[in-house]
Amino acid sequence: MQSAYAMRLVAFALFCVAASVHAQNNVTLSGGYRGSSGLTEATTGRSINLDAGPGYAMAVNFGIDRSKQWEILYSHQRTVLSSGGLLAANNNLTLDVDYLHFGGNNYFDSVDRGAYVVGGLGVTLLRPDRPGTGTETRPSLNLGFGYLVPFGKNFGLRFEARGYVTLLGGSSAMFCSGGCAISISGDALFQAEALAGVTLRF
Repeated sequence: MQSAYAMRLVAFALFCVAASVHAQNNVTLSGGYRGSSGLTEATTGRSINLDAGPGYAMAVNFGIDRSKQWEILYSHQRTVLSSGGLLAANNNLTLDVDYLHFGGNNYFDSVDRGAYVVGGLGVTLLRPDRPGTGTETRPSLNLGFGYLVPFGKNFGLRFEARGYVTLLGGSSAMFCSGGCAISISGDALFQAEALAGVTLRF
């Protein structure tokens, strides 16, 4: 009886060791370029533009098995929101667009190389850089694909393309803090991002 119990413990220990070997973790720091769909100003019907520009991201991945990982993603862009339909006081509004998502990826081969698909759910923080305005927090998701090129045991280059969807819930006043800067009409904000980064595996 005791020997059978001991054998089960040994088998479980061997399983844990094997899982830890195959379930690799990594951290990736990336830079890239992000573009955006437009919005509509509710009172004038004119389009509101978010400038395309550089951004950066950090992804922390935790191994599940040989081909899958959990992922925590933070992605940031500083852009400018502008429209001919906005009041001069609200035009050319500098805006930080941040994503904080939890999700995962699935490699076609194994987690240390090759192509993969990725996705996640979380929130978008829209933070205007102007006194008297407030931060908006909205639900969002991302989907994308990428490719990891390994260099030795612990390093790699990671290339990604991601699309983001932020749910706005129709017409809404935004960036209100004692007054509202913008009234928009629309259900979602769409953004697309291309990234290249360095991956450290551990």
